[in-house]
Amino acid sequence: MGLKQVHLHVTGRVQGVYFRASTQREAKRLGLCGWVKNRADGGVEILAEGEEDGLKELIAWAQKGPSAARVERVDVRWRGFQGDFSDFRIVE
Repeated sequence: MGLKQVHLHVTGRVQGVYFRASTQREAKRLGLCGWVKNRADGGVEILAEGEEDGLKELIAWAQKGPSAARVERVDVRWRGFQGDFSDFRIVE
């Protein structure tokens, strides 16, 4: 499959429900690097890099999120691998 990058914009009830911390935990479990942050519009933004299979698993996870979340939509944009990250962080 190869290395890729994916950019996600998640909307719904996704702030104040541990979405970022849960995303970080899931991304690390999948061996992915990148970041997650809250957006001013109430959504969550994720930029992740790694093996395509792991990224697809992260996308599937983001469509549900943690138990308290109510995900309405996940916009997905695939990009070429950049190799810009060495870990997965929560960005303030």
